[in-house]
Amino acid sequence: MKVPKSGVLLVALALVASGCRGGDAGDSDEAANAPGVTAEPCPQAVNEDNGCIYLGLISDLTAGPFAPLGVPITDAQKAFWQRVNDDGGIAGYDVDATTYVKDNLYNPQTHSQVYSEIKGDVLALGQTLGSPTTLAILGNMKSDSIVGAPASWTSLWAFEDNILESGTNYCFEAMNNVDHMIEEKSIESVMSIGFPGDYGGDAAAGAKIAAEANDIEFTNVETGPGQEAQASAISAVVRQEPDLVILATGPTETAVIVGQAAAQGYTGQFMGLGPTWNPALLETPAAQAMQGLFLHSGYWGSFGTDTPGHEAMREAVGDVTPNDGYTSGWAWSYPLKAALEEWLDGDYEKTREGLVEAASDLESVDYEGMLPEEAGSFAGDPNETAFRQSVISQVDPDAPAGLTTMKDFFSGPTAEAHEFTGACYEG
Repeated sequence: MKVPKSGVLLVALALVASGCRGGDAGDSDEAANAPGVTAEPCPQAVNEDNGCIYLGLISDLTAGPFAPLGVPITDAQKAFWQRVNDDGGIAGYDVDATTYVKDNLYNPQTHSQVYSEIKGDVLALGQTLGSPTTLAILGNMKSDSIVGAPASWTSLWAFEDNILESGTNYCFEAMNNVDHMIEEKSIESVMSIGFPGDYGGDAAAGAKIAAEANDIEFTNVETGPGQEAQASAISAVVRQEPDLVILATGPTETAVIVGQAAAQGYTGQFMGLGPTWNPALLETPAAQAMQGLFLHSGYWGSFGTDTPGHEAMREAVGDVTPNDGYTSGWAWSYPLKAALEEWLDGDYEKTREGLVEAASDLESVDYEGMLPEEAGSFAGDPNETAFRQSVISQVDPDAPAGLTTMKDFFSGPTAEAHEFTGACYEG
């Protein structure tokens, strides 16, 4: 059992200082004594009178399976913090999210190595991409008192004080997918296909919980990454003909499974979790099958959604090929911004430990409409605070990133009733 996110019990020191720089006096200046924070301006400062807070970004940027998403995620986060600086920074500090950017190759060992290279120079991690990779450094993040925004949605994060997650987890997402299809099409069977580990494991656990709650048949199939590894999964779909197939894979595997299963006569419904989609799938031989048989679930609306946050994101990233890596990178950054504001403006020790405490005390986050504010609650028992709502989209070649929302934020009866006491995939 993991310790709930009830906050780190620290005693905040009342620090009184006489200096002042661009914001409240005293406490914000004291933050310059924390690792990754300097009284000197950032290397390319927008506000020359501000100090600098350095963030690390560790992503899949070249050779890993999620590089097509990792690159826009990282670019959007750079743009997010640039916007913060353009608006004056935070309590007398600009935020640098460009100096300490590292490629993890989606490899836990590499992730650990590059974390060790930058941990002494950054206050927090603006991005730590992947759950197996982040798990490889989680113990060190705790001992180093470093807060991180994950680029993943594993259910474990709700129980970790050093992690500032956004959106529901894979487990609740899968529950909602099953409940949606039961309501819409009265399905009687569901199959989960996913990678080994927390991603596929969470999806399978959530689908199984929902299947059992609704007394329908459930099957789980594990599959590895890569086009050539999907033969068994495709065979299982064609042979068993489940009414619903939930996919917890990457975009490449999604295209292969959907396209080849359809070519072999499968006519049921696929629903892919967030990381399964890339608009480039519409340029593959599987495009027609994707339009006919595939629905996408996720954690917020796609690139073209009409919210102030989406609009700010589109303006900040500029003239790019629409990709929901940008959408996710932007949305993931709001809780860390809120935590930094709470830390600098509140009665917290101006240390990394104080930032962990401030993050754990957040009861809401302003996502500028990309998510409800209650999605940013990190204080208290995860069973009470965990955000359980997800979004369902349909494939739309005319939409900016190939997806149009068909069912906005909702949580089904299974997710609403679930007693969330630990990571689903560990149950």
